[in-house]
Amino acid sequence: MSNSHLFLKSGFPRAPLQNGLGRYVCQLQRITLKFCKNNGSSRGMRDFIENHLLDFAKENPGIVVYVKPRRHRTPVLVGEYLNGEREWMSCRNSTQEEISKWIDLLKTQNGSSSSLRLRKMWHTEVPSIQGPWTPFLLRSPDAQGQAYPSAEASKPLETPQTATEKLIELFRQQQLEAGEEAHDVLNKKRAE
Repeated sequence: MSNSHLFLKSGFPRAPLQNGLGRYVCQLQRITLKFCKNNGSSRGMRDFIENHLLDFAKENPGIVVYVKPRRHRTPVLVGEYLNGEREWMSCRNSTQEEISKWIDLLKTQNGSSSSLRLRKMWHTEVPSIQGPWTPFLLRSPDAQGQAYPSAEASKPLETPQTATEKLIELFRQQQLEAGEEAHDVLNKKRAE
C-alpha cells in the first residue's frame, strides 16, 4: 500500500458558490510568467511572451499578468486564484504552444483541486436542518404500529390508473346510467 496519500492535501469537492448563476467569474486572479532572458530552456516562454501575451491579456481582462525576468533560472508559471491558492508549474524546455495550453488549463481551474485527496465524495455549504431522508419520512404515523409484511404498506403511495382500470370504470358507469334510465322508464310507466 502506498503512503502517497499522506502528502496530499485533503478536503471536500468544492466549486465557487453560484459561479455562473448570474455570470461566470474566472477564478484565476493573476498569472506570473518567470523566465530567463538568455537561458535556452526559456526559449518557449520568451516566444510566448513576444507573440501571444498581448492577445491573451486582451482576451482576458480580468486576469492580471506579471512578467518577471530572472537570471539563470528555469521558466515558471505561477497562477493565483480567488480562493487564495497558488498553482506553480515548471515550463522547462516547453514550446510556446505547450505554454499556452498550460495557461488555458490554469485559467479553467479553481486552484489545486486536482491534487486534492477527497475526504468524502460530496459536500454541501448549506446542510439541511431537517435531517437525513428515510423511507418512513412521509408515511402516516399509523404505519408505526402496523404488523409487517402488510399488503397495504406494500402499495406505492400514488399510482396512476391503468387503461384496464379506466375501461372497467367506464363500463360500470355505463351500466349504472343504463340501470337508472331503465328505473326512470319503469317509474314513468307506473305513474301513468
